[in-house]
Amino acid sequence: MVELKTDTDIDAMYATGRVVGRALTAVRQAADVGVSLLELDELAHGVLREAGATSPFLGYRPSFAPTPFPAVICASVNDAIVHGIPDGYRLRDGDLLSVDFGAQLDGWAGDSAISFVVGEPRPADVRLVETAERALAAGIEAAVVGNRVGDIAHAVGSVCRAAGYGIPDGFGGHGVGRRMHEDPPVPNEGRPGRGLRLRRGMVLAIEPMLIGSGADGYHEAPDGWTLRTNDGSRAAHAEHTVAITDAGPRVLTARQEARTG
Repeated sequence: MVELKTDTDIDAMYATGRVVGRALTAVRQAADVGVSLLELDELAHGVLREAGATSPFLGYRPSFAPTPFPAVICASVNDAIVHGIPDGYRLRDGDLLSVDFGAQLDGWAGDSAISFVVGEPRPADVRLVETAERALAAGIEAAVVGNRVGDIAHAVGSVCRAAGYGIPDGFGGHGVGRRMHEDPPVPNEGRPGRGLRLRRGMVLAIEPMLIGSGADGYHEAPDGWTLRTNDGSRAAHAEHTVAITDAGPRVLTARQEARTG
């Protein structure tokens, strides 16, 4: 069942989204050569504590997972597409890092993800990350009253495919509200004009996932969580939580630009 949110609900979710945005900005600023994934996880955890928020990731255990998720961020490096578990790995020059993060505040969830290169980037990785962001922007643009979920999926998938990238089947966005994962599912590829009609008050996580080689294949790592590309190619992930309003899509997890240099 899809729960429609009131304007007051959406304002409350925006407050949650601000926490998500602050944490992702802090993680991106701190991510440097030699920094461990566990250090980034602790930094994000500190943002939650400071805000009086909790993590919908920590302890989360969907039906496919062999164990509860042990961290507040997903940290996916290079060929990891999503759901990477932070560990003692220290970032290296040129690593492509995707960070997914959620927060729960005053009963409402927010969910967002970014991808970026640590240190000196390769042009191919820059293009991959930029395309993920363009696909996200296209999906958000399609998130308007009267459209359908398939219009979002088509917008996202068209950008990815036109750039020659693969899309892992079976993974995509979702509704967000009192819980991090709600109805409806929001695929990253689909036919326009199909699926559930978008209504005022729906809140969706739109999240393109791209495989750099153009292949769609992936596999589950031995930890039971991390999804990796079959061919070892790099992957990128971008996500925002978006409310559908009469005035157009409202991004609830906007973040400040991270410093550079």
